Amino acid sequence: MNPSGTLLLTRQEVAKLLSVEECIDGVELAFKLYAEGKTPPPGILGMHATDGGFHLKAAMLKLNRNYFAVKVNGNFFQNMKRFNLPNIQGIIMLCDGDNGYPLALIDSIDITIKRTGAATAVAAKYLARADAKIATICGCGNQGKISVRAINKVRPLKQVFVFDIDENRAQNFAAEMAEELKIKVETAQDLTKAVRASDVCVTCTPPRKYFLKKTDVSPGTFIAAVGADSEDKQELEPALLASSKVVVDILDQCATIGELHHALQEGVMTKSAVHAELGEIIAGKKPGRVSPEEIIIFDSTGTALQDVAAAATVYEKAISAGAGMTLNFFS
Repeated sequence: MNPSGTLLLTRQEVAKLLSVEECIDGVELAFKLYAEGKTPPPGILGMHATDGGFHLKAAMLKLNRNYFAVKVNGNFFQNMKRFNLPNIQGIIMLCDGDNGYPLALIDSIDITIKRTGAATAVAAKYLARADAKIATICGCGNQGKISVRAINKVRPLKQVFVFDIDENRAQNFAAEMAEELKIKVETAQDLTKAVRASDVCVTCTPPRKYFLKKTDVSPGTFIAAVGADSEDKQELEPALLASSKVVVDILDQCATIGELHHALQEGVMTKSAVHAELGEIIAGKKPGRVSPEEIIIFDSTGTALQDVAAAATVYEKAISAGAGMTLNFFS
């Protein structure tokens, strides 16, 4: 069947088409297929720019058809303050993996937010304690919100502490999430105290120097470190990684741009000390949590496997619903 054109999908259209649950299922399958050797390794390219940078991430994934996707994202964390623009924005091009035809151009914002939260939820499903009910979220932006929503799908929460350098944003976040999820959500006046009282901790901030230390974390905690997606970002003390069980999304990628990168640089870990890639645990090749006392860290740098899984879901639903605008670049 010949394609009838390239579908254009806006952020608002993507948000309507892609649910958190669908994203969790798609991301889990993508990691599993990768671990089973059924899809090639994803690719990544990063370029620095003034006050920010660009990430290009690409992957192939065989679902009900072969898909290829490449995402071009600009990460500029002063955008909202300076220009009233999103701090992270970009485009995903989804192609037919067998003939290269550009099936869709999709706004990347909602997909990036949801697929990252989905990876955190999948990791929590396999690595957090089964009785985990209390979480601390560091960073009260869009990624913090989706983290709470996604984790709550796999580990129903009773209480959430939230922390942000902007106290007003933290308070607004707490009020919104408490109303939406009907659970207790409060700002953390003392981050260390909150993390020590939590079963799950998610860090989704853009700092250049770690703020979560080994001494801040209690036995049995699951930590999803989301903020480090370039070599100059860091949220966790290297000693915390060295003393914990570390699971990564993609080993080589985390060694280059993730929290693992800093632990390797300081010489407190080697790549061989990493317990597993997340997909290996999903596929049953390596064990996940084996003790309620383990501190387990998921180093989440974000992969194009997640992007292509989410983009394929959006595209297929858009075709079924007749959503979006179609252009024919070849007519």
